Amino acid sequence: MYIHRIMESKLKYLSEHFPVVMVCGARQVGKTTLLNQIKEEKEDLRYVTLDYPRIRALAKEDPELFLQQYQAPLIIDEIQYATELLPYIKIRADQARRNGLYYLTGSQMFHMMKNVSESLAGRVGILSMYSLSRAEIEGRQSVPFQPDRIRMMESDDTVTDIFEKIYRGGMPRMITDRELNPEDYFGAYMQTYLERDIRDLITIKDENKFLKFLSCAAARTSQELNLADLAKDVEIDRKTAEGWLSVLVSSGIAYLLPPYSGNTIKRIIKRPKLYFMDTGLVCYLAMWNNPRALELSAMAGAMFETYVVSEIIKGYVNQGKDVRSRLCYYRDNNGREIDLMILENGKLYPIEIKKSADPGRAALKNFGILNSLTENIGEGAVICMTPMVVPLDDRNKLVPVKCV
Repeated sequence: MYIHRIMESKLKYLSEHFPVVMVCGARQVGKTTLLNQIKEEKEDLRYVTLDYPRIRALAKEDPELFLQQYQAPLIIDEIQYATELLPYIKIRADQARRNGLYYLTGSQMFHMMKNVSESLAGRVGILSMYSLSRAEIEGRQSVPFQPDRIRMMESDDTVTDIFEKIYRGGMPRMITDRELNPEDYFGAYMQTYLERDIRDLITIKDENKFLKFLSCAAARTSQELNLADLAKDVEIDRKTAEGWLSVLVSSGIAYLLPPYSGNTIKRIIKRPKLYFMDTGLVCYLAMWNNPRALELSAMAGAMFETYVVSEIIKGYVNQGKDVRSRLCYYRDNNGREIDLMILENGKLYPIEIKKSADPGRAALKNFGILNSLTENIGEGAVICMTPMVVPLDDRNKLVPVKCV
């Protein structure tokens, strides 16, 4: 069963304006499936995967012969296994002078993106891909979340419903096979991740220590990142922890939300917040194997916030928008915090995230600190379990989690 991806239209747009299109993301989020769907619509589009050792060897040892053998327009799956192809793809793109020649996928952005940016600068349109968003799972269109353009949507979600969604996550296999146990799926997923990605990127002398690092990081989702504290818990040095975390981020497993850094604000905490991009995976890594137990746990709020933030990030990324310049959070040395802020067209939109159904006006208590910023302040939202959009005052509202 194919689940249509919101980024299909952006992918088609890029293929009409660039000779090369690249889709990056973690394993099993649906990159190959997406491109094979495009292939169904383009009769002359061919497909080859570098998963096969012989094909991979040809691509690495004789890129020229490989591209003669597999002619454009062509999908090349898992391009990170043979980045030697990239300079030759550049030459062919320059010679052909037409768009939509090569479609590339990759799940190891750590080493790959440097090669892509050097070899294909100005010739490649790049899309990031994460696991399925709720809108994609439910088969509806969505626009990037912004408090001043929320549709008046009613929601019959219960907290139990949401935590079932959090527990299963958005990996396509977990959605299409409802009988598949998350513990079985993510156990196999992590083994593949370790064997096929991690060992290619970094040398791990103690696999158990790396797995402990993953669990400790997962337990800190939606928190400010304290690398020294994380390294201490895993009994590794800070430099190792920093290297391992960079691999999680660059392979699409985790995301670092930067702090607001306006020049007029003093005493701002400079650490980013850590989020995992698939809630099913973070539940597995944090050792939660029952959605009801998670819902009642001390970690429920952090998981709910992770779910909301990851959905908002997916909403922007699926439209091909760069979230790095748009999303941040605020926290100062006095402990005043705003969970998320969206910066769009010179306006800052503050967002609080609460698991309760009616957090009330108290949830807006920190929004006032934004009045000292240089940006214009837009409408604010408290994303929560409310069944409908409810105004709190003339600028802020309660918003159902379904709206993200």
